[in-house]
Amino acid sequence: MMNLLLLLLVSAMAATAQVMPFPSGGGQQRPAVAIPGTANADQPRGTGKITGVIIDSTTRNPVEYASVALINPATNKPVDGTVCDDKGRFSLTKVADGEYRLLISFIGYRNQIIPNIKIDRRNDAVNLGNIILAQEVRTLQEVTVTGQAAMIEEKVDRLVYNAEKDVTTRGGDATDVMRRVPMLSVDLDGNITLRGSQNVRVLINNKPSTIVASSVADALKQIPADMIKSVEVITSPSAKYDAEGSAGIINIITKKNTLQGATLNVDAGVGNRGSNLGLSGNLRTGKMGFSLSGFGRANYNIKGTFDNTQTSIQNGVVTAITRQSAQTLNQFIFGTYNLGWDYDIDKSNTITASVRYGARNGLNTQFLTTNSTIGVTPTRTSYRDVDTKDLSGTIDVNVDYTRKLAKPQQEFSFLTQYSRNNRTNDFIAQLLDNSQSIIGRERNDNSSFNQETTIQADYQSPLGKNQQLEFGGKGIFRQVQSDYQYLIATGADGAFRINPNRPNNALYYDQNVAATYLSYTFSTKNKYTFKVGGRYEYTMINADFRAEQPIDIPNYGNFVPSINISKSLKGGKTLRAAYNRRLQRPGIQFLNPNLNAANPQNVTIGNPYLEPELTDNVEASYSTNIKSVYLNLTGYGRRTNNSIESVRTTSEDGVITTTYQNIGRQEAYGVNLFGNATLFSKWQIGGGTEIYYAYLTNNGNNPSLRASNSGLIASARLFTSLQLKQGWGIQGFGFMRGPQVQLQGTQGGFTFYSLGVKKDFKNKKGSVGLAAENFLMNAFRIRNELSTPAFTQNSLTQLYNRGVRVNFSYRIGKMGFDQPVFRRRKSVNNDDVKQGEDSNAGGAQQQQGAPAGGRPR
Repeated sequence: MMNLLLLLLVSAMAATAQVMPFPSGGGQQRPAVAIPGTANADQPRGTGKITGVIIDSTTRNPVEYASVALINPATNKPVDGTVCDDKGRFSLTKVADGEYRLLISFIGYRNQIIPNIKIDRRNDAVNLGNIILAQEVRTLQEVTVTGQAAMIEEKVDRLVYNAEKDVTTRGGDATDVMRRVPMLSVDLDGNITLRGSQNVRVLINNKPSTIVASSVADALKQIPADMIKSVEVITSPSAKYDAEGSAGIINIITKKNTLQGATLNVDAGVGNRGSNLGLSGNLRTGKMGFSLSGFGRANYNIKGTFDNTQTSIQNGVVTAITRQSAQTLNQFIFGTYNLGWDYDIDKSNTITASVRYGARNGLNTQFLTTNSTIGVTPTRTSYRDVDTKDLSGTIDVNVDYTRKLAKPQQEFSFLTQYSRNNRTNDFIAQLLDNSQSIIGRERNDNSSFNQETTIQADYQSPLGKNQQLEFGGKGIFRQVQSDYQYLIATGADGAFRINPNRPNNALYYDQNVAATYLSYTFSTKNKYTFKVGGRYEYTMINADFRAEQPIDIPNYGNFVPSINISKSLKGGKTLRAAYNRRLQRPGIQFLNPNLNAANPQNVTIGNPYLEPELTDNVEASYSTNIKSVYLNLTGYGRRTNNSIESVRTTSEDGVITTTYQNIGRQEAYGVNLFGNATLFSKWQIGGGTEIYYAYLTNNGNNPSLRASNSGLIASARLFTSLQLKQGWGIQGFGFMRGPQVQLQGTQGGFTFYSLGVKKDFKNKKGSVGLAAENFLMNAFRIRNELSTPAFTQNSLTQLYNRGVRVNFSYRIGKMGFDQPVFRRRKSVNNDDVKQGEDSNAGGAQQQQGAPAGGRPR
């Protein structure tokens, strides 16, 4: 019944959008709001029209939001103006008869003047075509500097890192790219934090994927760095975005094109830690385009060690001391395949479709030695040889329709998506005696799937010249299932049987979300822009166990407001301020009641009764361009209530059990400074630093588990690139993160660096490169400390990650520029589900050599 009501709600939203006027005709470009101060109310109006597209002189990409002013040559004063849309297009309408010149300007570019534009009865529609805008540099170094300056861009509502210009990530994966993005921090396991929070939603081409819902760290390892064009960081999403992702949204844009012709790209790399091979083809003819690509990546020889000492305390008395050490080896094979299709039905209607399949085959092996001293008994030594298999397959299918209406910027879209991830995450452990003979075996089978079906309708329309209204509706239908059992066997050949002392069950978890939103944008003549909105989401949950009674989880509704304000100042300076409320639903790794006991001294179990977190965010930023230097300074504050926190308990024999509860409160207050500069026209330097104060506390009912912690966390990054003659280039990157404050202790900091050199072929159709990372260090060393009234724990994880890669890329075929009819394609955008935390259950690094078996939940 609830599913039926949900469908009716979304259908009603779509119907509401459809009753808006759909006049025939179309094909008008998408002009934006007139530039405040340029339009003259006393200027006679006519029927003339001037259109064009602003293009970067070297990259041939559209220049977004460039200013366009129509000048009267007689008075040398502007009589009208506008700004380009996100495809570089502009349109001036109701232009009176006469002769004009056009002035195009944008920060970082030379002003461009188009003279002798005549409007009369014979020629009342002037199409200027592509207008080339050159960078504000000397012409001889223009190509070099343009490529450098575009490494980091700040747009109207997001920060963009252009990953395709970084040669040091070639042959790597998305994790390597994320380490270079300002404001992001990535630990050695691939867990992403944005301004100190891991509650970040990751999208791929504006689309969610169930593989990301299962594990962000795993998903990033499956995306080759060579596929990534750019990464967008959205810290204050508007009401149009889903309410999930309390810290913000990260959108990974992969390489694609809208050109005419056909190409085939080959990318390959080989190294001592990993190899990759990719093929991608594109075909576009007339109104239809196809793309087909396949990428494979193998990681091997990833060795590590782990040392851990933990002490259990009962009533102030030490009851057990456990010391563990492990030798680990991780190996992974990833594959991803994409098929895309788009068709411009006419000037007003377009349809796009895509199918993506991703596969993962991961194997983690470790030899674990445990020395346990319980009370006054002699120390016991045990050995475990553990093999963990993590296999998954993910499919994402999208079909999207967009219709442009009569007014500029007026359009309706209907978007659909189906996504499913099937996962098998099992381990088998051989129990050994002192002579290394097998005395028993343990096995945990855990198969699961995560499925989503989404329908979405959006409508937007301008209200006059300086206002815009957006509203829409959305329905998300999720089904999650986890089937788990523990088995034991005697000796090396004994038959497996159910272990009655471990949980053996299945979780069925259905979550349906109905959402609606309204967003309003208003621009003033004195260059203020206000964007306010509200979003309401109602969540319905139906959950039960196979062998137990249904889980009583109440439905809930949330209203999330958002306010964004910006002010443009003289000299290319910009001030911004924002407030938003976000929520974070728990993901399957928090909900899954399967007991992760690959390391029996440090076990983890999920909690299916968890509720969402609620977060309030405020931020203010200032950005400026000083000649060839770009700087951005941002201050922010965040408070999360009902926070999902780890609850660790210990038994008398030293076993630490970790689960999760909504008992916490988190606060973070910090500043972030980043920028980039061009020196001597060939040398690019970029980087930044972030410092924030974190405060964490819980209010658990058990006084022995109550904890709070606070402290300063700092990180810094540096990027440099030097362009040389004859196609040679050198790039370097370094990142440092200090110790992280956790609720019950600290996690050690680390550094990461890389150096690469690339040689472009003369015809620009290919390149060859060499990249090395962490080549001065034998191993990463991460120290973690946990301290509670019930136990203390100190651990050291080492990861041998010194690597060298040789990369080769070549393109076959030729394409010509063809400005697409439509602006950016729309697609489904599910920005939700808490993805995981930076917790070390038992101090173990889950992906890199942890006794927990490297099995994130």
